[in-house]
Amino acid sequence: YLFCFLSFFLDGQAQVILKQREVSITRGHNTTASMDCIAKGIPGFQYAYIHWYRQVPTKAPERILYIGPSAVSYDDNSYRNKYSSSKKGTNVCTFTINDVNSNDVGSYYCAYWHFHRTNRWQAASTESCLCPEGR
Repeated sequence: YLFCFLSFFLDGQAQVILKQREVSITRGHNTTASMDCIAKGIPGFQYAYIHWYRQVPTKAPERILYIGPSAVSYDDNSYRNKYSSSKKGTNVCTFTINDVNSNDVGSYYCAYWHFHRTNRWQAASTESCLCPEGR
């Protein structure tokens, strides 16, 4: 599998930026893929809600889960064994895909937004593409 990355942001006054860090893939019978979303400009990161989406060709993005101050919430209970997320330190959110297979090909997005005190929305997202090698 090959990962490619894209970062973008929409901002109010202060910039909120999410970036993708090196992705790790374990190979073998129980292959997993982990991607880190690094946040810049989010105060109180541990209390922030970070959302993870998946998009496959010809379909709209679908939210898989979001992680808040104390727990992960899944949009579908069937995702619990397949996906997980955790926060590390003051600015890193990790998303993990278990038992990676060809059905997992697609783009994965880390996203964050909130209504800033300047009365403007702030939003940021990264994209990580899980693609077959040779694409």
